[in-house]
Amino acid sequence: MATQPVCPKCGGSGWIILEREHVSGAEPCECRFDGLTGRMEDRAQIPPLYRQASFDNFHFSDNPIAARDLRTTMMQVKRYADDFPNENRPGLLLIGDPGTGKTHLAVAALRRIVQKGFECLFCDYQNLLDRIRSGYDAASNSSDREAYRVALDAEVLLLDDLGAHRVTDWVEDTVTSIVTYRCNNRKPLIATSNLPDAEAGSAIHQRSALGAPEYRTTLADRIGGRARSRLFEMCTVIRMPLVEDYRIRKQRTF
Repeated sequence: MATQPVCPKCGGSGWIILEREHVSGAEPCECRFDGLTGRMEDRAQIPPLYRQASFDNFHFSDNPIAARDLRTTMMQVKRYADDFPNENRPGLLLIGDPGTGKTHLAVAALRRIVQKGFECLFCDYQNLLDRIRSGYDAASNSSDREAYRVALDAEVLLLDDLGAHRVTDWVEDTVTSIVTYRCNNRKPLIATSNLPDAEAGSAIHQRSALGAPEYRTTLADRIGGRARSRLFEMCTVIRMPLVEDYRIRKQRTF
């Protein structure tokens, strides 16, 4: 069985003993940081489907106009990651239809931030709600804080598919408390959502099959006005362009 090579500088201890002015001390060896980014990405719990997502492998549309719009959007997200941290706008919110590449770009930004040494956490909105529900105490009308404590405390949180499912009042309150806490404490939050928002430039009305105007459920409808207001206060809001489904575009490259 192959063994890991022992660092010649520290002998595998991870520390280098130094003598300065007849005083002994120790400092971390460079080998302690080898593979650090990979270990931090493991702790970020990025789903396997997106573990390799980056700005370099984002797939653009064959349509030149759509490709131009996607490239502009990608550069906006990349600028957020490159300028991170931003005290004025610590968060990022990507809004757009399913299959426009929101999660890929969000994870690409998250991985770029990990490379800067920040501890990050990927959290699926539905999974978070499931954990909150599983810890719900009907007798006290409260939920187990363990279910969302990591969402409060994560240095950088990515909340994917925000507002994907209708929730009860107590779950809405829990999500609002997470967003509010992170906003008040300037803790970065990256979020994606398929739900439209008029202020972000999304159409909130569409034509039904019979041609009649039909109201679309909005982000505020699903997460509440307070959480939505906090998100827009703390986040750089980017609306994804109307393009062909990202998953179909990606398949064409194989």
